Amino acid sequence: MRSIILFDDPKIRLQLLPFTYTRPVAGIRCGIWTIAEKWSEWFQTEISYQTESYLAHRFPLKQSEDNLYINGALCPDILLIEAIEKLSPESVLLSSENEILAVRTTSSDWSATGNLSNLISHIYQEPILIIQQIWDIFLNNGAQIKSDFAIITASKQSAKLTDPFTFCYNPENIFIEEGAVIKAAILNAENGPIYIGKNASIQEGAVIQGPFSIGESSVLAQGAKIRPNTTVGPFCKVGGEVSNCVIFGYSNKGHDGYLGNSVLGEWCNLGANTNNSNLKNDHTAVKIHSYATGKLENTGLLFCGLFMGDYSKAGISTMFNTGTVIGVSVNVFGAGFQPKHVPSYSWGGNAEGFSEYRFEKAVDVAKDTVSRRGITFDETNQKIMKQIFDQTKSQR
Repeated sequence: MRSIILFDDPKIRLQLLPFTYTRPVAGIRCGIWTIAEKWSEWFQTEISYQTESYLAHRFPLKQSEDNLYINGALCPDILLIEAIEKLSPESVLLSSENEILAVRTTSSDWSATGNLSNLISHIYQEPILIIQQIWDIFLNNGAQIKSDFAIITASKQSAKLTDPFTFCYNPENIFIEEGAVIKAAILNAENGPIYIGKNASIQEGAVIQGPFSIGESSVLAQGAKIRPNTTVGPFCKVGGEVSNCVIFGYSNKGHDGYLGNSVLGEWCNLGANTNNSNLKNDHTAVKIHSYATGKLENTGLLFCGLFMGDYSKAGISTMFNTGTVIGVSVNVFGAGFQPKHVPSYSWGGNAEGFSEYRFEKAVDVAKDTVSRRGITFDETNQKIMKQIFDQTKSQR
């Protein structure tokens, strides 16, 4: 039986930190699904991961005598699937830029850093989407919502909208899963689809412009203003104004405040009236902290906001600069704009100064955060957090 394995390209993984500290590359959400969920749906089978050793227990590798390794940053489409399906044993599919897209082999020790000389090479000439930089996540989110929406709704029937006070523009482009509750909202799907997940709640006065997706059991608060190309993952609480953002899951932005052109990981919390800048006053390209080079690098983007790793939190009225990168398990608060980069396990703010977030305290807060959603923070989670704490110590 064939094994589908999503591998981390080491260069791409580094560029996608801080999100890949806590997950394989394919665990990144872009559109309605994570990249891994997309591949699982296309192949209609379970997938596994070739990732960092400290993540392997949470994201295991499952091999067989016929292994299909696929770049975990690569988003599938029908032409790409056809090309991968045609791969013969001991062959590699390369992009026109010589990027490894897929490898089919009987070997159990193949890795992305290995030698390709013993494999038959095939060049894929069609356009591809590889999430290579953290800003690629929000840049491609609208198109991926449309792609995922088409697959999800192809063989399913939307639940009925029963609230007489909710108004829909282009209702045929709106899909509602069972158990979702919508009250007195405005849903505008004229420019892209709107997907409302199982048991999600759209509260009174929310205004949504598609493309938009909200995951299972998430809540959109009263009066929320959602602009296009936004994804709210499962089990989130979101309010205020949100534009072209991706919130992976289990995170809260429950109050007023602006979030634009941004990406939040899991188990994050933004305090009331937290805002980020996504456009510089001089309208020049935004620079952000690069984990690959350790310095600010030019994104080439006019609009670029906040990137926050898992388990991080911001106090009330926190202000984030254009192109800010916050690591894993950061507690940031206080007056004034925060630094462009706050390393993992930092505690404090620009005005007060930063100190190291004690590991034991960080774990206690993470355990409490997770338990509030009825999920157990187990020993594996703690070991992953300790690995990240040790890896990032020199950054603090």
